[in-house]
Parts: sequence; C-alpha cells; structure tokens
Amino acid sequence: MDCKSLEISSRVGDAIKQNKPVVALESTIISHGMPYPQNVQVAKELEEVIEKRGAVAATIAIINGKICVGLSQEQIEFLGTGKNITKASRRDIPVVLAKNKHAATTVAATMICASLAGIKFFATGGIGGVHRGVEKTMDISADLEEFTKTPVLVVSAGPKAILDIKKTMEYLETKGIPVLGYQTNQMPAFYYAQSGIEIPCRVDTPFEAASIFQNSLQLKYTSGMLVGNPVPEKYAMRVDDIENCIDLALKDAEEQNISGQRLTPFLLDSLLKKTEGESLKTNIELVKNNADVCAQIAVEYSKILRD
Repeated sequence: MDCKSLEISSRVGDAIKQNKPVVALESTIISHGMPYPQNVQVAKELEEVIEKRGAVAATIAIINGKICVGLSQEQIEFLGTGKNITKASRRDIPVVLAKNKHAATTVAATMICASLAGIKFFATGGIGGVHRGVEKTMDISADLEEFTKTPVLVVSAGPKAILDIKKTMEYLETKGIPVLGYQTNQMPAFYYAQSGIEIPCRVDTPFEAASIFQNSLQLKYTSGMLVGNPVPEKYAMRVDDIENCIDLALKDAEEQNISGQRLTPFLLDSLLKKTEGESLKTNIELVKNNADVCAQIAVEYSKILRD
C-alpha cells in the first residue's frame, strides 16, 4: 500500500515482494515493557529466533514521524534508552506522525503497521483485553477491536494475566474472531499455561494454523486471528504466587489512580518488583517461544502459497 509515512527496510521489503515469510514484532516491549538493557537484548534475541526458523524479522516502531518496518540495531537501542517515546495504539498513530514524534507500537498499532506493509504474521508477548473490574472502569484494550479490522495472525501467550481472561474470550467470540490454541485446549494465561478457559479450536502443528489462516483470507475475512501459545512449563510461574502479586498490584494502581495507557506498564513494573524479577524472566521466555511458533507458522504459510 502506498503510504508516505511508511519506511520499510530493504531486507524486509524484498522479502515481502518475494512472498517470503516475514514476522512482525512490536516495540512497546522495548520502550515500555522491560527495563534496560534487557529490553534491547530481548529485541535482538527475538529477531534471532525468527531468523533461525527461516523467516525475516520486522520490528516496528514510529521514529521521527515515520512508520519504520524492520528496525536497525541503532533504532532498537534508541527505543530502549530514549526518554520521550510515546506508547501508540490505533488512536495515536495519526497524531504521532503529524507531530514527527517517536512511538513504540502496541499490539493494535503493530497490527495496523504490519498490514500496511503487507506483513501477515505478528509475534507478541500478551495481547491487551478486558480489564478486571471492567464493570466499573469500562477499560477494554483497543487490541481486541483491532482484531475485527486487521487481517493479521497474532501469536501470543494469551491475554496479559492482569486482565479478565474469561471476559476477553467472550469479547473475541462476540466479534467472531477465530481463536486457536497451539497444542492446548485452554487459553494460556501469560505467566502460566492454563487459564481454565476453553479455546474453541486446537491446532497441533504450524501447518494447521497456517492452513486455517489461509482459509480465512480466501474467504475475504477482514479480521485477524489469535493463536494462544502457552509459556513453556519450565518457565511458568506458580498460579497462586503470581495471582497474589497481581491482586496487590491492582490494589496499588487503584490507590494511586493509575488508569488508561499507564495501567499496564505500571502493573508490569509492580509485578517485576513483587516477584523479585521472576515475572520478567517468564515474560522473556514466553515471548521468545511465541516468536519461534509464529515464525514456523509463517514459513508453512509461504510453503502453502508456493504449492
């Protein structure tokens, strides 16, 4: 698509033109999701995981008012250390572009930018969703609505554990979003593998997921697809331990009147402190696992197109 604000690296652009497998990566995890230097190191490792599977990694951000698809190492370092990096979702992109600002892209914004560039696959840690206490706050992430608009397959370890996973799944069902469980019958709960919430469709191979996504595109679906990929068991946190920490973090947020876009970064930082760094370790491992699975699905999809 012709977009004056879109800058695609030559390597990513060539891969897209040749129908090679390309996997998008968000940048909020760099600027707002992890402390330095882990954020920069993890960003590099995610790209390496994808490349090892035979796909091309395309980390996405907005820099100097341009949507950059396929960041250089210098740009990743800038996002990891910069102080004036906006957290951009759908509503923020036009403003950031017009004002020539810098922004890290959320799940919703990354889906939009990936689709603009012609990328169909995106690996992230966890998606946003319906927040706990939504009946009081009406806090529902724009990530969910983006799935109704943008035909990108997203691999995540489920909704972030700080959310109401049951209500998030109900929202996705209402909107008709295909949700797949990768080698699981339950929606993963980010820090732990089983939420207790059933997933309507299980797939056990990357080929199955790629085939289902191909069918949705052939049917002219304009919606995306969510693949729930559980954190590997050896890196999962104990359910009671992390849930107790989440309850305390939510209480802290309420007492400090933290809400809106500030809430998720606040809660993640609070969990980092309350778990003495264990939540960050789990976060890093689950997002690597998602990148690995997403790359495999993208590779299978490319094979399907060739065949």
